[in-house]
Amino acid sequence: MEDILLTLARSITRGDVDASGRLTTEALEAGLSAEDILQGGLIPGIRETGALFGAGEIYLPELLVSGLAMESAVKLLEPAFDRRQSAPRGRFLIGTVAGDLHDIGKNIVVMMLKGSGWDVTDLGIDVAPERFCEAVAAGDYDVVGLSALLTTTMANIPLTIKALEANGLRNKVRIIIGGAPVDQKFADEVGADAYGADGWDAVMKAERLLAGL
Repeated sequence: MEDILLTLARSITRGDVDASGRLTTEALEAGLSAEDILQGGLIPGIRETGALFGAGEIYLPELLVSGLAMESAVKLLEPAFDRRQSAPRGRFLIGTVAGDLHDIGKNIVVMMLKGSGWDVTDLGIDVAPERFCEAVAAGDYDVVGLSALLTTTMANIPLTIKALEANGLRNKVRIIIGGAPVDQKFADEVGADAYGADGWDAVMKAERLLAGL
């Protein structure tokens, strides 16, 4: 059984959508639980992808296809998780801030979060501070992710955080920010709880926040 999970992990890292789907199906048919497949095959594979990307050994196209392989495998596991009523790792609300129409980075984070067992609500692009506030007020979220790709829109990250504060919602959630123009220094300046340098870093930071670290 370890061999099929190892091969599955490698297919995720390679971004082989066909192989990841076939191996996930084979693992289910062999009697492995959805949790075992997720923890023993999918997550190690996407973690390796994140490590390679962080080290500069692979680039955005490879990261994207690895995420697609992960997403296709996760979809095959969803019915098994639904039957077991498996509790999600946590609830994550994410969106690209107002004025920003870019979503590649956000979509990568969404795929990696879902693959790691998070329940994710994606508000999409060009999300006004008021919409973030409405969603936080209406939902029981653990973490909010704010994404910006442009220097001209990164100012809407602190505006969104201030809107949450003004509406008495800031203490309900932890906030992670990410995107090309932001860094840890900016996160500290605007009062975010964490900065995600890339998709996998965002997942790890979210898990640390959920654990209270």
